[in-house]
Amino acid sequence: MIDDPHGTAHVIDGVDSLGLVGAVERLVAVPSLGGTDAESEIQDDIAREWDALGLDVTAWDIDVAALAAEPDFPGMEVERSSARGVIARIPGTGDGPTLLLLGHTDVVPPGDRGAWSGDPFRPEIRGDRLIGRGACDMKAGTAAITSAATALLASGTRLRGDVILAAVSGEEDGGLGTYALLRQGITADACILPEPTSLDLVPANGGALTFRLRIRGRATHASRRTEGVSALDKMLPVLEELRRLEARRNESVDPLMQRWPVAYPLSIGTVRAGDWASTVPDLLIAEGRLGVALGETPGQARGALEEALAGLCDLDPWFAEHPVEIEWWGGQFASGRTDPEHPVVRGLGEVASRIWHRQPEVYAAPYGSDLRLLVGAGIPTVHFGPGESAAAHAPAEWVDLRETVACAQIMAAYAVHFCGA
Repeated sequence: MIDDPHGTAHVIDGVDSLGLVGAVERLVAVPSLGGTDAESEIQDDIAREWDALGLDVTAWDIDVAALAAEPDFPGMEVERSSARGVIARIPGTGDGPTLLLLGHTDVVPPGDRGAWSGDPFRPEIRGDRLIGRGACDMKAGTAAITSAATALLASGTRLRGDVILAAVSGEEDGGLGTYALLRQGITADACILPEPTSLDLVPANGGALTFRLRIRGRATHASRRTEGVSALDKMLPVLEELRRLEARRNESVDPLMQRWPVAYPLSIGTVRAGDWASTVPDLLIAEGRLGVALGETPGQARGALEEALAGLCDLDPWFAEHPVEIEWWGGQFASGRTDPEHPVVRGLGEVASRIWHRQPEVYAAPYGSDLRLLVGAGIPTVHFGPGESAAAHAPAEWVDLRETVACAQIMAAYAVHFCGA
């Protein structure tokens, strides 16, 4: 167990739980959907809040077009003409390691609003839960970063190393914000991403590649359907092949991923076919997501899907003449991994167990995140935040407020241990 030579109790006690809940409510109330003006506006809100704390704040306009032209750009799935970035720094004395606390502020659409009990962007508190789009993924974690910084400042603790706070956008559809942050030259000795982990430690995650399939048919009048070829019917063998491929890719997985029934999911998210009810559809467009295994390159994952669908040509004469067309677009998330024995993982776990009175589990996540960009830049990174990931992107998305407060306390206390005081 980590000892507490600097007496972090006063830092922990400095976390304002009521103020933190209010901060989560304010963030959730901003409909910061990817690609909207609110995605940048919330960045400016956070910049003003950090400036009011007396922090050294840097905010800048992101040149989206220039970054998107870079060969290693991580992709986007929404149109953006502009974006904002913001960082702040609690300066240390200069002779200690630097800790980066990074949260994202963009959210996914709320989906069917009929599945919500109210407005998805009007936060509602029920007991220990705060409900609203983005509450879990990951505005509670982002608010906890500010709360931890406030507690550190109020305590008067003088750190040896810097603590850098960052709020990024575009995480949900590729990682534009973190990519831009790294291009600004920001670096650190370790990073905490308060993504929803229920205060467990997630030092690795699989990747996710967005793809688009075009399945061709032959149109004819619906009254003569047997003389045409329905693209919708041809989707069925494609789905069957995708299920077989998913099963093969999950026969043997990394020990860190074994908690998941399907560690590397392959799913179809959207399907569009036809343009007239009385016409056999001659084109179906399906968009989906391919999980990338730990240690697998995106190129290897793409090759597996392309090979599987090419095999349909041997089974069906139609596909031999009209092969399924595959387009790779949008977010291209590689897998990423920090050694579970790295000090940021072990040390954060020890501080968390002391404050939360529960030893965090250590495992890898089946979703992509900005972790892979940070690890790729040489910054050991771990997910550690409030909320259950199953609630993310779901109707009536919620976060546990007790976990949110504990997350802020743990990050503040860990900053003292990591950066030195």
